[in-house]
Amino acid sequence: MNRKKAIIIGATSGIGLEIAIQLLQEGWKIGATGRRSVALLKLQHQFEGQVEIEVMDVTLPKAPEQMNRLIERLGGMDLFLLSAGIGFQNPELNESIEVDTMMTNGVGFTRMIGAAFNYFKTHGKAGQIAAITSVAGTKGIGVAPAYSASKRFQQNYIEAMAQLAYRQGLDINFTDIRPGFVATDLLKGRDYPLLMDARFVAGKIIDAIKRKQRIVVIDWRYRMLVILWRLIPRWIWERMKVG
Repeated sequence: MNRKKAIIIGATSGIGLEIAIQLLQEGWKIGATGRRSVALLKLQHQFEGQVEIEVMDVTLPKAPEQMNRLIERLGGMDLFLLSAGIGFQNPELNESIEVDTMMTNGVGFTRMIGAAFNYFKTHGKAGQIAAITSVAGTKGIGVAPAYSASKRFQQNYIEAMAQLAYRQGLDINFTDIRPGFVATDLLKGRDYPLLMDARFVAGKIIDAIKRKQRIVVIDWRYRMLVILWRLIPRWIWERMKVG
């Protein structure tokens, strides 16, 4: 049986881990990456023979080379999913928080999306690049400046890559996944409204990937919220208390 193969960047916890588990249960082969070796080994042992792993930090220049080695061990790649990201409320503008957020969500994101794009281009095969951005990219959010700005950047970058793929005649589909608040370790101990279960979100993401949706907002409540946010004039938005 020719199993489909996916590389998941950020598969040690949260949404990335849940997506990996659900795809593995469907029979996919997964190349899983993350910074925590114990979590990767646990996933590999749970699904023996289906998982290749690589400890990786997307902020480091060697990450693309590590990913290419992982793809080789996996035997190819049909789907690339980038789930690695960080985000914090930072109204005090703590420099390390802002810079770390931009390093992961900006530099790391650019590095890995580019590596996936070049893999499909170099190998001349069809593929799909999916990335988890956020509804936070809809507007600049004062209590989380770097996070909301980096998510807008990610959305624009995917759009640019989709245009580039078309211009170069490449058979690459792109899926921009925009969830709202999800109950993961990143939000542990904080009280957020409209909090969604990670397994539920992972299922919705997989459905969107299979349908090759270009942009998906998860779920319907956040779709309504995004529509509302876009209708608010800038001068009103900048005077609102959001977050």
